[in-house]
Amino acid sequence: MQFRRKFFPSRRMVYRGFAFGLLSLALLVACQNPAGAALAGLPQNPPPTVTPFQPRPTTSPVPTATSHPAPTLWLDPALPPDLRSQVRLPPGWDFAPTAETATLRLALSAPQDAQGYWVYALVGRFPTLEDEVSAEWLRQVWQGAQPMSLWMDEATLAALSAAWGAPAPGVVQTVAADELVETLWAHPEARGIVPFERLEPRLKVVAVEGQSPLHKDFNPARYPLALPFALQGDAAALAAFQSAAQAAGVTAFLPTGNRDPAKLTVVAVTGVTAIVRATAWTLDVRGIDYAIQEIAPWLREADITHINNEVAFRENCPHVNDGLNAQGVIVFPCSDSRYLAVLEALGTDVVEMTGDHFIDAHPEDVLYTLDRYHQRGWQTYGGGATLDEGYRPAVFEHNGNRIAFIGCNAKGPGYAQASATQPGAALCDFDRLTAAIADLRAGGYLPIVTFSHIEYETFAANPLAVRDFERVARAGAVIVSGSQGHLPQAMEFHAGAFLHYGLGNLLFDQWSLGAPFDQAFIDRHVFYAGRYLSTELLTLRFEDFARSRPMTAEERRALLETVFSASGW
Repeated sequence: MQFRRKFFPSRRMVYRGFAFGLLSLALLVACQNPAGAALAGLPQNPPPTVTPFQPRPTTSPVPTATSHPAPTLWLDPALPPDLRSQVRLPPGWDFAPTAETATLRLALSAPQDAQGYWVYALVGRFPTLEDEVSAEWLRQVWQGAQPMSLWMDEATLAALSAAWGAPAPGVVQTVAADELVETLWAHPEARGIVPFERLEPRLKVVAVEGQSPLHKDFNPARYPLALPFALQGDAAALAAFQSAAQAAGVTAFLPTGNRDPAKLTVVAVTGVTAIVRATAWTLDVRGIDYAIQEIAPWLREADITHINNEVAFRENCPHVNDGLNAQGVIVFPCSDSRYLAVLEALGTDVVEMTGDHFIDAHPEDVLYTLDRYHQRGWQTYGGGATLDEGYRPAVFEHNGNRIAFIGCNAKGPGYAQASATQPGAALCDFDRLTAAIADLRAGGYLPIVTFSHIEYETFAANPLAVRDFERVARAGAVIVSGSQGHLPQAMEFHAGAFLHYGLGNLLFDQWSLGAPFDQAFIDRHVFYAGRYLSTELLTLRFEDFARSRPMTAEERRALLETVFSASGW
């Protein structure tokens, strides 16, 4: 063992230490009282002179009246990562490592204090029959009182656990965010919870308490899956944060949520409209409101409403012209121009002209119809005064979403006679169509392609239609819709696109044929922030030759089961 010599201070060093102790005490007293203030009624002594023998201070200097620590913001780790990543600090602010040391805190809050909401959605795979659940049901699932498995990613679980408490053991299964869709398709009875911005078309959004984030009247304050958050701290600190933001010329350094209504666009796509025969007669007898009053709100609510009208308009068109010609072929020479009021009442924005029966009309009737559409500000596509006009897409830009409609008649030249000089429907040229789709995608548009294709009276898709629908999906269409179907038909997802082979009639007199011709879909497509987000299937049933209504829950379930089965789901 190595021994060291003990150290004994000299008398001079003791005196120095005593003097340094007195100096330290004087400095401590000075720090505890403002400069020039009295201590116990006595004048304060001037500070001693620092000699070269005294050590320099090694700690941070005492703040003065012009030296303040930087204000800080703490981010609750339970907040969604996408929310935290969007936070920007005003100049002069720093992030705090803990809530206790922070000037302000951004955290989950009570609903009445919310400054923003992070919105989630309850989802299943697209062919889920369930449309809505109650908040109580969801609470019971979370607590293990209902037999349901919920899938979500780790970040979603952390946020919901912070808001609701930990779920019951075994209720929640976690999966990587990019694997959730495939997982739900592999587990048809399971449900998932995803942030709103991560929705995609292969998922069906299930409403909670009547609220769906896909709807324009969505109210996050009434939605259990909208997590409120707020900036928390004293009023002076909050005001300082806002002042710093304003001084930097920035309206907000904090996100207000992940769902911005100003980025949402709803497109309604419909099936066959032909206001002739018994449909026209019913409108004359009962009136427009009688026929459409129950379904018109669906179409007027959309930002872009599509109508596939197959028959040209003419002033004073007689009903007696409807029927079979000498060759036994069904012809519809015209619809009376007064029925344009029906399309107006439905909120029409774009009219598809790929239908078979435009060639039943005189060329001047087609030109008259185009003129009346364009006078009302409606766009047209799929047919026109010339073939080139028929191939011209109808383009829209709404809330930052760029959407285009393009289409053609795939039945052959006997049904589509638009040419360089002849008006009518445009015959499909798939090389030209796919090139146009590619150009639209290159221009930032999301193409919706619609066909008047081969008619068939089955729920399952015709193989020829499958070939053509999938071809345009691979070319870049995001939605492909069959306008020829007089009954509801199958669906599929292909190359990232939603394909619906037939929607059924919107206004056409096949009610008397019975099921399934008295049933139909309206497809409600939702776009958000420049991408195709989701589709809702609206289901209707005809009561007579013109009037339709939303299906009852039992009718809707039966139709969905039939069509999903025909789709191979």
